[in-house]
Amino acid sequence: MLFFLKKGSTILYPTDTVWGVGCDATNEEAVKKVYKLKNREESKSLIILVDSIEMLQNYIENIPEKAFEILKTSEKPTTIIYNSPKGLAPNTIAVDNTIAIRIPKDEFCIQLIREFGKPIVSTSANVSGEPTPKSFLEISEEIKQNVDFVVKVNIDKVSTKASTILKIEKGSIITIRK
Repeated sequence: MLFFLKKGSTILYPTDTVWGVGCDATNEEAVKKVYKLKNREESKSLIILVDSIEMLQNYIENIPEKAFEILKTSEKPTTIIYNSPKGLAPNTIAVDNTIAIRIPKDEFCIQLIREFGKPIVSTSANVSGEPTPKSFLEISEEIKQNVDFVVKVNIDKVSTKASTILKIEKGSIITIRK
């Protein structure tokens, strides 16, 4: 699977929340493949996974203190929207120059990102507008057949939870998705 990430391919993999479609978040061409696969407009940004606060610091210019507090205390998977990302594919970044990043607590995800050495895109494994699949069995054949590689780990994983999404703006925490 690392081979596929390194060569700019897409993968279907279990995340800490739902099954996701992913790729190298620093590779613009790979990210284009994800948008095409999902039939999603590139103006809709994607969530990125990193393996640690240290990796996060490589891709975000200034991390607010409140973000560190949230990352250390959150029990539930939490995605934070940061300003001024750097080093990521331009098509992962929203038009307002922000990016949504999560540090998963799932061992498989952490190990995958750590071994790859770079952030990975994480977007739900569905065509835009369709319901988010709760298990591998619910993922459409269209997605399964059009990704470059299917990770056959935790194939029986069922999840009903998406991550909480927060934005820190002028010292205030805004909940985007609970």
